[in-house]
Amino acid sequence: MSTATAAKKSTAKNTRSSAKKNTAQRKTRSIRGASRTKEEMQQTPFEKLFEDMLKDIYWAEQQLVEALGKMHDAATTEELQGAFEDHKFVTQKHVSRLEKVFSLLGKEAEGEECAAMAGLIKEAERVIDETEDGTMTRDAGLIVCAQKVEHYEMAAYGSLVQVALTLGHDQVATILEKTLNEEEDTDALLTEIAETEVNPLADEEGHEEETEDEEEEEAAEVE
Repeated sequence: MSTATAAKKSTAKNTRSSAKKNTAQRKTRSIRGASRTKEEMQQTPFEKLFEDMLKDIYWAEQQLVEALGKMHDAATTEELQGAFEDHKFVTQKHVSRLEKVFSLLGKEAEGEECAAMAGLIKEAERVIDETEDGTMTRDAGLIVCAQKVEHYEMAAYGSLVQVALTLGHDQVATILEKTLNEEEDTDALLTEIAETEVNPLADEEGHEEETEDEEEEEAAEVE
């Protein structure tokens, strides 16, 4: 056999081998693609809704951790500062629980921007900007903002628990219910702080200003 003939046979063999390899790779990619498509098709709209709700609250909790730090720094009373500090720690646990929920569902933990929480945080920032530092009026405003957050989260987690139960995710529902209970406890604590201390003192701030104005007017009349 001539050298040229041997070279041609070798080239043809390599070409066939390469073609087979490329065909196998295409088949593998095709199978993987079909598998992903099948998995996506198996997810019902209700299951997709549940996943989207989890992504929403996951993002919300992550943003709330930072916001609670700002609210703590802006608060005046030790009781309110302590409540914000404690809830920041608890919220970090909520984030970890949600990551466990994603894991139980075989999903990667990821968040999607929650318009509701973004708006509530902006409202708290506006209260800080528009109230005087060191006043009970600011603390009262912060409590209102914090309770709006709590009520949103209570509604969100309450709904998540029910959807999880409907989908048969009992373990997930149990985890989410723990967070729901803690949100309710925080809301009750904020109500207690507002009713027993902050709101009455905030109300006195207004009356004190009126009294000072009246005294100044009386003094001016005497002169």
